[in-house]
Amino acid sequence: MFGLGIIEELGGRGYRVSPGTLYPMLHSMERTGLLSSRQQEIDSHFRRVYRATSLGRKVLRGTKVRVRELVGDLFLGL
Repeated sequence: MFGLGIIEELGGRGYRVSPGTLYPMLHSMERTGLLSSRQQEIDSHFRRVYRATSLGRKVLRGTKVRVRELVGDLFLGL
């Protein structure tokens, strides 16, 4: 996905993320090896498209497990 597409996708889910917040996060994730990016032409515009690396997918899987545990603990604790 490209940055603006991510912002729009999050906006459709009720999250408001500014480019000033998103792009530094994407660049940081790229520096740490969680994402890779490349220039791609989309609708006559050149965009930087981001993709999760194998390390990024591994970290995401682990994070999903921890979030599910947290949500379960929150609901069981009520």
